[in-house]
Amino acid sequence: MMREQVRAVGRLGAEAFAEAVTHVEHVHQAIAARAFKPTAVAGAPARVTHDAIAMLVYACVRGAGKGAGMAAAELASLVAPGRADPSARSNLAQAILNAALGDKLAARHDPLAIRMAVRVQRRDVNALAEAFPDATSAVAVFVHGLGENEDSWGGRFGAELRADLGFTPVYVRYNTGRHISESGRDLARLLTELVDQWPTPVDQIVLVGHSMGGLVARSACHYGVAVDAPWTRVVTDVFYLGSPHTGAALERLASKLGWALGHLAETRPYADLLNIRSAGIKDLRYGYVIDEDWAGCDADSCLADHRHEVELLETANHYAISAALPRNERSPVADVIGDLLVQPASATGGLAVHDSRHFPGLHHFDLLNHPRVYEAIRSWLEQPAPERL
Repeated sequence: MMREQVRAVGRLGAEAFAEAVTHVEHVHQAIAARAFKPTAVAGAPARVTHDAIAMLVYACVRGAGKGAGMAAAELASLVAPGRADPSARSNLAQAILNAALGDKLAARHDPLAIRMAVRVQRRDVNALAEAFPDATSAVAVFVHGLGENEDSWGGRFGAELRADLGFTPVYVRYNTGRHISESGRDLARLLTELVDQWPTPVDQIVLVGHSMGGLVARSACHYGVAVDAPWTRVVTDVFYLGSPHTGAALERLASKLGWALGHLAETRPYADLLNIRSAGIKDLRYGYVIDEDWAGCDADSCLADHRHEVELLETANHYAISAALPRNERSPVADVIGDLLVQPASATGGLAVHDSRHFPGLHHFDLLNHPRVYEAIRSWLEQPAPERL
């Protein structure tokens, strides 16, 4: 981990500690207020004394903890290398952190905030010609899901598409805590740069999105068409692997729990803590892919579905893949729990896809590199063009 990132981690930990103390203080205040309420005027002196002492104690604990954390971060940064070789562990930790708090990290330009980029050997690519010396005219762009990164794919699909069909695999990493529509616009810009700077003319692009990545791909196509980006005219196929087009039940449950906890003073601090989750996670509630879906709506207080209809890219073929943990695909349980994160009905989402496949006995993350999933992708790509369009 680089020096600036070590400092940022320490600062974030110190702030998290201070925030946790504040939440505990708010719960304490709410409980104390209810306890002193029956005594009213008679208990006023005791309440004033209690509140003053409690406020002082919490302020001291919060200040001391935050100060110690900031100091430790500065000391650690002095011995950290200016540049470090990224590891799979640190890459995953940063991805998970961005999933949870990425919108807030990006807003304050924190060094830990991930910026969208093509990745090779866990580093952002700045010169495509150097990074892809054997580039072909057909490109397969892989867009990961929430809390994932370019390592999550395992490289299997990309390597096999290269060997079987001549595609050059391109893996994208992005901040999954930002709004999906923001990541969609970033992907649209990245694809414009990719086509402009690719070592050889690009005549075919396929997009492969896992989970949130499929929604980001849909968003990118929408914004790309809006500005008539040239890359949209060479996208022939888009694959959605377990993407929650109509939303994720787990996020809807979390939003209702936060709303319910916010109605009592004693539980409101827990609602505040639960609602810290990122904008990207909240977008998964109903599968928001454009700004109009979420703009002007407080996601923590408004639980209604504001999703707009967004047409799929007309010039491309679209394929949806769903999974369910039970091996019996006729089991009603399969429709309820799906792949543990996305239900089959949401994975197809009523979209006008050209074809779809359902794989019983697989979970959500199997879709990233399972051979049955690859065979479906390959079989679709091998179909003659007239049959695919």
